[in-house]
Amino acid sequence: MAHDGDWPQWRGPQASGAAKGAKNLPVKFGESENLQWKVKLPSWSAATPVVWGDTVYVLSAEEGFVNPTYDTKKLSRKAETASDKIYLLALNRRDGKQKWRLQVDSGNVLNRKQNASSPSPITDGKHVWVMTGNVRLGCWTVAGKPVWKRDFVEDYGHVGLNHGYASTPLLDGNRLYVQVVHGYRSENPSYTAALDKLTGKTIWKELRPAPGIVESKDNYGTPQMAQVNGKKELIVFGGDIATGQDPDTGKELWRMGGFNPPAFQMNRTISSLLVVGDQVVVGGNRGRPYIGFKAGGRGDVTGKVELWNNNLGPDVPTPATDGKLLYVLNDKGYYNCLDLKTGKPVYEGQRIELGSYSSSPLLADGKLYAINEDGTVTVTKAGEKFEVLAVNKLDGYTLASPIAVGNQLFIRTAEALYAFAHKH
Repeated sequence: MAHDGDWPQWRGPQASGAAKGAKNLPVKFGESENLQWKVKLPSWSAATPVVWGDTVYVLSAEEGFVNPTYDTKKLSRKAETASDKIYLLALNRRDGKQKWRLQVDSGNVLNRKQNASSPSPITDGKHVWVMTGNVRLGCWTVAGKPVWKRDFVEDYGHVGLNHGYASTPLLDGNRLYVQVVHGYRSENPSYTAALDKLTGKTIWKELRPAPGIVESKDNYGTPQMAQVNGKKELIVFGGDIATGQDPDTGKELWRMGGFNPPAFQMNRTISSLLVVGDQVVVGGNRGRPYIGFKAGGRGDVTGKVELWNNNLGPDVPTPATDGKLLYVLNDKGYYNCLDLKTGKPVYEGQRIELGSYSSSPLLADGKLYAINEDGTVTVTKAGEKFEVLAVNKLDGYTLASPIAVGNQLFIRTAEALYAFAHKH
């Protein structure tokens, strides 16, 4: 079971982007300030590190990739690869020294900001699971010994999202929940699946029909689990709808529309949904609309379970929450802070450092940490009053989200993984 002192999977122990156990984190840091250690990585990736105990796990493509080129007139893509391997690294949390490094996949594919190492690792302290952009999922022990591997393309057919597959599975109990919500570059149906975490065997697989067309079929997020009157519901978003499924059988319990009123054909969704108890918060492309609603319905619940609806949602970054306030960062570098229950703005349109934001904000130790693609980290005060505390500049292209464990702040750029902490 994950504790607040671990960061076991994408968006942390509570899937909220919050590190509740983190304390005494630095506000100011950089190459020569509060740097505990820095480790060179094989290459760039959007995968966020995960931490359990004294080990940090990080996924990375091999060095030497070339970005894809685009012919905008022909709307065609030429993805060029100069290297091929995907690695999982295990690092000592105290000093960054490598415990082991192993190749977990090959056949890297590039799609703008995506490569085959975009999904984040997952751990329960005994095993580590890695999904790659090739839709291959594997399990290793924390000592780096292989346990099992699955190839979803071989098992269930070609997967085709416009910018490549990037969804991280959800670990809950003894199961891994996988979503393949796609269709822009494939005629194969979308589906969800539950796997036994120790064997990799499929417990159930269910098709997920949705009304989305063209690129609206594509979702890059991670499924989440809601708690409704003591029972769990698996929540998935994409294809212009949110759905709730029975996690034991895969049976669809309800579906909700209203996320694409103008029927925009390119309504792909990147930001992951967020669940607190039985409340779900999710939105369409650039948060238009952004909806908070209650899980637990049955059948078509469109328009029946909404708690609030506004246009203050994100595009790429996934919001963070403490269960009361919802911190929404858009990809242009503006914060909106909302009351989670009512959706009412506490503040909106607050500018942080200029730039494009693909990573998600971290809520920790009374602060928010947000890093743009140029490697500039803006630290702001958490709470109802917006206040910039510091702006810190790192070297390197950045897509991955910052995390915090204990008194350490971890930030991953294209070139390196950093651990920052106050010097004693």
